Amino acid sequence: QGQLVESGGGLVQAGGSLRLSCAASERTISQYAMGWFRQAPGKEREFVAAISVSGGSIYSTDSVKGRFTISRDNAKNTVYLQMNSLKPEDTAVYYCAAARAPFSTPLIGQYDYWGQGTQVTVSS
Repeated sequence: QGQLVESGGGLVQAGGSLRLSCAASERTISQYAMGWFRQAPGKEREFVAAISVSGGSIYSTDSVKGRFTISRDNAKNTVYLQMNSLKPEDTAVYYCAAARAPFSTPLIGQYDYWGQGTQVTVSS
């Protein structure tokens, strides 16, 4: 139910860019706040960025501010994460998630649906 599918991950050199996409099937994302999280080996899953239903409210963690941008296209049922100036410490599996709430939220417990993740590897 409510499958989310991430794509766009890969291997990139430090300073490079990637754009992740999260496409939803079986449900429309227009009524969900959407978020991106990441999990590096041996670490807990952490919040990266979130966007409200309307797209008017965006929240991101300090370590990615000025480098990562979350956006959404409700007509395409897709959420994006544009990642610029990538650093080796950005290496992780990136997950897309949907929350049954109108506002953007960094709280992992408020997300109801998750994708399977896409690997991002940044080499130095």
